[in-house]
Amino acid sequence: MKVSVFGLGYVGSVSMGCLAALGHEVIGVDVNPIKVEIINAAQSPVIEAGLDVLISQGVKTGRIKATTSAPEAIAKSDISLICVGTPSDDNGNLNLTYVERVCREIGRALVRKSDYHVITIRSTMLPGSTEEQVIPILEKAAKQQVGQGFGISFNPEFLREGTAIHDFHHPPFTLIGQYMGQEVKIVADLYAGVDAPLLIVPLKVAEMVKYANNAFHALKVTFANEIGNICKRQGVDSYQVMDIFCMDEKLNLSSYYLKPGFAFGGSCLPKDLRALLYHGHRLDLKLPVLEAILPSNEYQIKQGLDLIRQRGYKKVGILGFSFKADTDDLRESPLVELIETLIGKGYQVKVYDKNVSLARLHGANRAYIEREIPHIATLMCTSIEEVLTGSEVIVIGNKAPEFYPVLQQVSQEQVIIDLVRILEDVDRLDAQYEGICW
Repeated sequence: MKVSVFGLGYVGSVSMGCLAALGHEVIGVDVNPIKVEIINAAQSPVIEAGLDVLISQGVKTGRIKATTSAPEAIAKSDISLICVGTPSDDNGNLNLTYVERVCREIGRALVRKSDYHVITIRSTMLPGSTEEQVIPILEKAAKQQVGQGFGISFNPEFLREGTAIHDFHHPPFTLIGQYMGQEVKIVADLYAGVDAPLLIVPLKVAEMVKYANNAFHALKVTFANEIGNICKRQGVDSYQVMDIFCMDEKLNLSSYYLKPGFAFGGSCLPKDLRALLYHGHRLDLKLPVLEAILPSNEYQIKQGLDLIRQRGYKKVGILGFSFKADTDDLRESPLVELIETLIGKGYQVKVYDKNVSLARLHGANRAYIEREIPHIATLMCTSIEEVLTGSEVIVIGNKAPEFYPVLQQVSQEQVIIDLVRILEDVDRLDAQYEGICW
């Protein structure tokens, strides 16, 4: 395939070298003539292990060349990768000046091209940037609509400096954000030599994944550092602690706790986090990441309350209010806090949870129910149907299997607020359904 790469910095140069190694003909484009000269001299413009060899081989075999001319690159390629920088402004705002400039150049070059051309963005951009900023610029400059003479997609990169070539050829997945669909096969063919799952998603999903990755990586570094600071103050080997921590791939390094939804609760997480924070403060440590967890958790409870309040109804049915399914544990359940707030604001509330009902009769939490939340116990119903009858808003509080059919049992007038994503395929549900994070 004939490929043009716009922006010959780190991502562009690595992409160019690796694509050439896969057998593609690649023409690099950059406004800096020095970078162009360096590449055409069979050298790498950036320092990255092994890249100089790839570029040298690519130039010598005729698979790599560079130019400062966008029209030349567009005329000689079928697909263009945009790899220019997206720096931050002083206030943190994402600066798309370079992306916009390249899009205007590509668009003007497309006016003189009759063959269909695919534009794929690899520059990191916030969700909505492709549709709201890139596409209008391209359409205006090219004097045609996307889907006519050109297609658009978003293809984020996940390259680590120092191991970028290995990362390119061994990614966890190849991610393509599609706009209209016809461009996807062309982009996918670009990576035919890469052994990785191919994921086709909407543009905004592809844009957001990159930010989710980088934010989580940053969080992991600061989390490890804060744990390390606590360890150091007490003479504990932080590396031994974290090495053991990382051995748990069932919970610690897994997808288990990474499902957007309602707040956490239970007998362990809130209690242990408070204890660790208090301990850190006694050691005169600042732990801003750990300190932000409980306020963020409280905010998620507020989000759930706001979803109910915004609907304007006063009769609310809650299905499941232990802190998670298949348990009767109500200690620090965020759903209990949600229910108590609703009661305090004058809502008529019905609640049902089979496990809590059993606990009320003979379970270990009977004393807790009778002592701490007797006012909620009086609102408990004996069946799902009893909750559905007369409730205007139905809140799904946990993933108990008996709640799965509820989405088909409610009337058209009833609102479903799902705090746990009880069904994976929510796109086919009507407007009376709303999820807390989706």
